[in-house]
Amino acid sequence: MVASGHRQVIAVPDSAALAKAAAERLLARIAGHSERAAICLTGGSSPKQLYQLLATDPWRTQIPWDRVHWFIGDERFVRSDDPLNNMSMARRAFLDACAPAANIHPIPTDTVNPDEAARRYERILQSFYGADRLDPNRPLFDIVLMGVGPDGHTASLFPLYPSIAETERWVVGVPKAHVEPFVPRVTLTLPALGSCREMLFEVAGSEKRAILTRVLAGETLPANQARSTRETIWLVDQAALPENFSGG
Repeated sequence: MVASGHRQVIAVPDSAALAKAAAERLLARIAGHSERAAICLTGGSSPKQLYQLLATDPWRTQIPWDRVHWFIGDERFVRSDDPLNNMSMARRAFLDACAPAANIHPIPTDTVNPDEAARRYERILQSFYGADRLDPNRPLFDIVLMGVGPDGHTASLFPLYPSIAETERWVVGVPKAHVEPFVPRVTLTLPALGSCREMLFEVAGSEKRAILTRVLAGETLPANQARSTRETIWLVDQAALPENFSGG
């Protein structure tokens, strides 16, 4: 494990090891919270292996499903049953088979537009949290799962988009995506995502090497601006690591 500025970079051999390491960290965060725990999931390709792992023994038997609540960091503004829907991917992989329905909190996409969906989800988060202001001493989430896109975006926070600078809203609508699929999005903002005990990035595959090189070089990208108020971890498999990565 290597400390690098505000983050720690943990290199693992391959995607299977990455999923196992992520599952271990997620379980540790749940165990560290004796009351209800809040997990913020992510979409994209990176977490699929983790989600599939959580549905298998012995992992599923270690999760106290009745006291764990599942949220999502961003969503494509498509129907809940659309294959592009981020939460539906997590639901198919493990949530519907394991978690109580009342503990699954998707971003509503049956609204007029992404802005209305954002307002509704913000109210859901604030109701769960019990306040409309985030307290640095009381994180919203126990762990927030994140990924990084080829342009350096994370969640649906794209480079140079106004939502990056949002400091008051917890959730905002994104009218146009910067990468495929080119559908509107709804995303948590940096303050909401950062209100967590741990922010955990998962980065796997050689196709992520180019953007990870830019991230580790300190380029101003959303993925570099996203950080926990407590601990920020980047789990990276060997295929994604830059060739010149020395651990420093």
